[in-house]
Amino acid sequence: QVQLVESGGGLVQAGGSLRLSCAASLRAFSSYIMGWFRQAPGKEREFVAAIGWRRTDYADSVKGRFTISRDNAKNTVFLQVNSLKPEDTAVYYCAAGQDPGSRYSTSYYNYWGQGTQVTVSS
Repeated sequence: QVQLVESGGGLVQAGGSLRLSCAASLRAFSSYIMGWFRQAPGKEREFVAAIGWRRTDYADSVKGRFTISRDNAKNTVFLQVNSLKPEDTAVYYCAAGQDPGSRYSTSYYNYWGQGTQVTVSS
């Protein structure tokens, strides 16, 4: 059974940082595109970042502040979030996908974690 388990969320003041982790029980982990999404109360789930073998992609709202990385030996993907703003408050989800398609879309991903809450106070 595939599991994605996020950790690292919490309450932080504006300007602070967190490092989110997602441990995946996936065979051939390195062959998956790994993505991070977030969902704020009353809003749709939105793309944050994605990483493949070499390529990384970011939403415009987080470019320069967030960094996605992966450790294929440990089946783990990370999201370093810096210079946090109150509008970054959301539940952050990691996801894994393998098929052709747009990595920016939730429909691309086959597997999802349960999410980790990030709350940024002003």
